[in-house]
Amino acid sequence: MAGLEIRNIQKGFGQQRILRGIDLDIADGEFVVFVGPSGCGKSTLLRTICGLEACDEGTVRIGGKDMTHVPPAQRGIAMVFQSYALYPHMTVYDNMGFALKLAGLPPQQIREKVMQAAAILRIEALLQRKPKELSGGQRQRVAIGRAIVRQPQVFLFDEPLSNLDAALRVQMRIELKNLHRTLRSTMVYVTHDQVEAMTLADRIVVLRGGVVEQVGAPLELYQRPANLFVAGFLGSPAMNFLTGTVERLDASEMAVRVAGGAVLRVTTRPGLTQGATITLGVRAEHMALEVDAEGVPVIVQAAELLGDASHIYLTPDGGVTQLIARVDAEARWQNGQRAVIRVAPERWHVFDQDGSAL
Repeated sequence: MAGLEIRNIQKGFGQQRILRGIDLDIADGEFVVFVGPSGCGKSTLLRTICGLEACDEGTVRIGGKDMTHVPPAQRGIAMVFQSYALYPHMTVYDNMGFALKLAGLPPQQIREKVMQAAAILRIEALLQRKPKELSGGQRQRVAIGRAIVRQPQVFLFDEPLSNLDAALRVQMRIELKNLHRTLRSTMVYVTHDQVEAMTLADRIVVLRGGVVEQVGAPLELYQRPANLFVAGFLGSPAMNFLTGTVERLDASEMAVRVAGGAVLRVTTRPGLTQGATITLGVRAEHMALEVDAEGVPVIVQAAELLGDASHIYLTPDGGVTQLIARVDAEARWQNGQRAVIRVAPERWHVFDQDGSAL
């Protein structure tokens, strides 16, 4: 096992800059997930760590050793790809043991390592099958097993569950979490799936345009996003936003007027002055939807019943922004119905004109 130190990693393809000075420390045994929109650089950063892409500037240290210019096979890492990358003509056993055979290990030692990995992943019964005889979930287990037998210092995962159906993704998420507990290895995982990021990670790294926007524990990023981008990216449904002007404020609360004329009570943030333009954010689950209350007047546009709850799509009076409230499944709201959103003052997130959280 080993930690990772990434310093000023820069990478471009032609005139396009993909990574713009990434600095990151990943502790020994930590499970870190890279998330961000398509084209943000998360997969390129992973490939730079493993050596499949050479960085233009910067250093990659694994276990305290500079691996920036070391070939991938000598970095002590193992990578699990989205496409499984199994040899179709080989059995599961041979796929898992192939790298060990190339390394010159004796057959008995290869068998011990393959059987140990197969036991961890519960695929002993599949060892004599070929990839075409396996389901997607079984193929992914084999790809992970092939990485385990090498006993790497660091595991790298590049969207390994994206080809699986919803039920298998849930099952594999649980198995990956258990695998991390069992192996206690350093794992770096790339995904565009927020649920995977929130459930698997010790820490999440949010990337945008080749820059790290925020790093932190899943709940820290969800509850205290550093800026508008992180607030809007993490969470499903996404955070709701309203633009407003500070009308008055005191030490504890301020009054903010939003589009349509509603005045909201919001917990005061340091550094704000009367007349300041701000953006208010609130999670769907923190919005109460009522018929007669003090808050933001809205019109119901649609309702989605999810079983345990409903998502109600709303348009504020005098505004074009769409809002989403998460309410009890028993509540019945009709298209075109008028309502009011009520939010506790402390539940509002406040962002300045530059998009930074206050």
